Amino acid sequence: MSAETDKQGRLYIPKGVREKYGERYHIVTYEDRIELIPVADDPLAAVRAAAGELRDASVEEIREDIEDEAEAEARSEGGR
Repeated sequence: MSAETDKQGRLYIPKGVREKYGERYHIVTYEDRIELIPVADDPLAAVRAAAGELRDASVEEIREDIEDEAEAEARSEGGR
């Protein structure tokens, strides 16, 4: 999908994209590109949904999960 800006620099976002991602976006600039990141209507609810099962986990449980994953990854890379 591509789009062009108008003479005032406005960018038209197609209806299907707006319906899927919403009307508000953060503009993130990089050296070679830009990205539009949708802004949730309720950012706190979005963070809670993204956290999923971690929301109720203790810091120690999260730390153990990270260590277990790192150890498993190190073992699988060592066997290459």
